[in-house]
Formats: sequence, structure tokens, C-alpha cells
Amino acid sequence: MSDSKKNTEISLIAKLEALLFVAAEPVSQTQLGTVLDLTPAKLRAALDELEKTLLTRGLRIQSQHGRVQLTTAPELAALIQEFLNLDATTRLSPAALEALSIIAYQQPVTRPQVDAVRGVNSDGVMRSLLSKGLIEEGGRAEGPGRPILYTTTPEFLQHFGLSSLSAMPDLDFSEIEEKKEKKEKEEILKS
Repeated sequence: MSDSKKNTEISLIAKLEALLFVAAEPVSQTQLGTVLDLTPAKLRAALDELEKTLLTRGLRIQSQHGRVQLTTAPELAALIQEFLNLDATTRLSPAALEALSIIAYQQPVTRPQVDAVRGVNSDGVMRSLLSKGLIEEGGRAEGPGRPILYTTTPEFLQHFGLSSLSAMPDLDFSEIEEKKEKKEKEEILKS
């Protein structure tokens, strides 16, 4: 192969980046693997390499439910907002954040399950989260009435600057339990 031909050959990472760039919505890893003629392991390695490359640039890879997409870096949100002359995004209420965190950590989850954790009816909050595109219907649960299962969306990841659900912080209940035990001991000592 001549030197000029070697220089014009496009790398796998560049091809992957181009496909993700032109995709209007998240693309399944299966579809990417088929187009690029890659095994799932080789595709994952290529995605990891692209992700490392992008860390110093203005784009990131976002993965959810076996689908990937190219997004802007969350740390550039204010700059992009100013450039596009966008109004500040609507803030989420504490109730919406509470319901959203329950869905994010327990998904797929039904509305009655969210209600049970919150201790209040979540109809309005769920409608709000659906209209903002942060959650979506992810199927139906088996059982009486086949209630709707809710999951988070790629917009949820983008809104919170997460590359995937695995990037969410781990829940650590040990500190909460320690505080609860300490409070109970203090109450016992007071009586």
C-alpha cells in the first residue's frame, strides 16, 4: 500500500465518531457493530477508546440500555446556553427530584412503587417528568392491571451530566443508619 493511501485511511475511532455524530438519536450497539463489522467486545473497546479521546474535547459519549450517543460535555452547558441564547432551564421541584431519584435507582418501576417509597401520590410529578422527557414508559409489569413501568431517558443522563446509569453515585445507607441509631440512643438517654 502506498504512503499516500495509508495517510488517507480513516481509523475505526474516527468512523465510530462520525456515525455517532450524524445519528439523530441514541444508536444501538448492535447496529454500530453490524455497520462497522465488529464483535461486541471490539465495539466496547472502540467506544472506550473514543470516550477517553473525547475527555479533552467538548463532546462525550452517553450510554443507556445498550444505546449510545454523542452529547456535549456537561461542563460546557452554560457556554452553550449563552451561545444558543437559551433561557435557563426549568428547575425540578424537590418532589420531582425525589421521584426521579427513585426511578433512576430502582428502574424499571411502577408509579405505585414510587408512591410507596415517597408516601404520597406521584401522579402530577410523574406527568411533569414525562413532559420534560426525563422518564419514559419502559413496558408493562406482569400482574394485575399490568401497570406501566417507568425508566429514565437519555435526556435524564444528559440533564445530570452522566455518561451512563453506572456513573450515578452509589447509595450509602450506612451513614443514615448510624445517625438514626445515634438519635435513638440520645432519645433513650433523655427519658
